[in-house]
Amino acid sequence: MDRRKFLGVAAASPFLFSFAHLAEQHAAVASHGGKASDFSKRLKPVGRVLEMEGYYVWGTSPIIGPDGKTHVFFSRWAAEKGMGGWINSSEIAHAVADTPESPFKFVSTVLAPRGEGFWDGTTCHNPHIKFVDGKYCLFYMGNSNRRTNTKRVGLAIADSPYGPWQRPDKPLVEAGPEGAWDDHCSSNPSFVKHPDGRYFLYYKSWNTYEYENYTDPKIRGNRKYGLAIAKSLQGPYTKYKGNPIIDYSGHGNNIQAEDGYVWQEDGKFKMVMRDMGIFNHQYGLYQESPDGIKWSEPEIAYYNTDHYFKQPPAQKHLSKYGRFERPQLLLQNDRPTHLFLASQGGKYMTSSAFVFQIEPK
Repeated sequence: MDRRKFLGVAAASPFLFSFAHLAEQHAAVASHGGKASDFSKRLKPVGRVLEMEGYYVWGTSPIIGPDGKTHVFFSRWAAEKGMGGWINSSEIAHAVADTPESPFKFVSTVLAPRGEGFWDGTTCHNPHIKFVDGKYCLFYMGNSNRRTNTKRVGLAIADSPYGPWQRPDKPLVEAGPEGAWDDHCSSNPSFVKHPDGRYFLYYKSWNTYEYENYTDPKIRGNRKYGLAIAKSLQGPYTKYKGNPIIDYSGHGNNIQAEDGYVWQEDGKFKMVMRDMGIFNHQYGLYQESPDGIKWSEPEIAYYNTDHYFKQPPAQKHLSKYGRFERPQLLLQNDRPTHLFLASQGGKYMTSSAFVFQIEPK
C-alpha cells in the first residue's frame, strides 16, 4: 500500500494508528528480537463482533455453512461470574452472519454443561469447528468438577451447522499417566486431516506437580502441546510417542505458549498460537512444519491491541486487557481469509470476539 492510500484508509478507520505509532511498535518488536511473519503483515482489522450484554464471549470459531453464510461457534458465560466463569459455567453458542464482516445474529446454545456424572458436566468451552468427511465436527473442552484437572477434549458431530448435535459419552483424549508431561488435562483442541488420511488432533496440557508446586505465581505450570493420531474421525486416538511437540520450557523463565490453531496451506502445516513469553505475553506466534510434528522457530503472528486500535483505560477486573487470545481462522478454498480472536473490553467491558481480514498473498 502506498503512502497516500494508507493515509486515506487510516483517516477513515478508527483501527489504524499513525506511521509514528507503528514505527514505535516495530521498534519494540525489534527490541524483543522478534521477526514479523508474512502472516502478520496481511492482517487488516475489521473490529469487534459478538458484544453481548450480560456475557463474556470467548474463543470464536468460524466456518462457511452450506447456505453460504458465516457460522461461528463461541464460548460465553454470565458476566456476573467474572472472567473466571469460563472454568465453571461456560456454554458454547452459535451465531450467523451474511459475511465474516457483517453483524452476527445469535441462533442458539448448542452445548451446555450436562451436570453431575458427565465428563463435560460443569463447563463447555474452547470450540473448534471443522467440516470433516461430510460432517460438522465441533471439538471442544469440557470438565466435570469446575476445575482444570478434569478438562478433557471431546467431539460433537452434526449433519448441519444448525444441529442436532450428537454429544460424546467419553472424551477423545484423556490426561496422561501420573508424572507425564500431560497428566493434568487435555484442552484447547485443534484438528486437521492429514493428506495421508490420518486424523491429527492437537491438544494443550501440563504437568500436575509443576502446577501445584509452581515457581511463577502469575502462571502456574508450563503449557505444552501434544499430538494424538487416529485412523478414523471418532478415534481411538493414540498419542504421538515424541510428545510434546511444542515445548518452550527449555528457554527458561517459564516461557510457554497456548491456543494453537493448525491448518494446511501450500503443502505445509501452519500454526498460530498465543505467545506466553517468547517475545512477550501480548503477541501471537506463527510457525510452519513439513509434517505437522516438527515445527519451525516462531515468528510474530499478530501484535497487542494497541497496535491496531485505541481502547479506554484498563479496568481492574480485566487482567487480560490489551491482548488477543484463542486465535481461530476462517478458511475458504483452503486459504485463511479471516482471523477471529478473543479480547477483553468492548461496549460492556467484558470480552468479545475481534475480527481481522487476511489480505491475499
